[in-house]
Amino acid sequence: AVNADAFAEFRVLGKGGFGEVCACQRRATGKMYANKRLNKKRLKKRKGYEAALVEKRILARVHSRFIVSLACAFQTKTDLCLVMTIMNGGDLRYHIYNVDEENPGFAEPRAVFYTAQILLGLEHLHQHRIVYR
Repeated sequence: AVNADAFAEFRVLGKGGFGEVCACQRRATGKMYANKRLNKKRLKKRKGYEAALVEKRILARVHSRFIVSLACAFQTKTDLCLVMTIMNGGDLRYHIYNVDEENPGFAEPRAVFYTAQILLGLEHLHQHRIVYR
């Protein structure tokens, strides 16, 4: 069984309505992951338990280079934790607006490249009969 002691947490990668995502490292292997910690009180207050379980099941089913997948899941006294593969490089919004603040956006070849990756990820979901939003 895996628990919070198996990981060393680093910086926060992002925040959401139910918690935050932190970069973490598996102590036994040194491999980096993203740990999505969902606060149990917030989940209960906003009726998000079912959505969290659906997300866990979906992440466990997908295995694509273009979608994060579930490495393991565990819970602490306060949080449900989904430990996922980490995608280095930041999110797309960061690259659109922060890489060149004077000139936001991409040249067309780069936009086509990212669009193809998104479509391949969506295609993988659809092949597994998963519809995202």
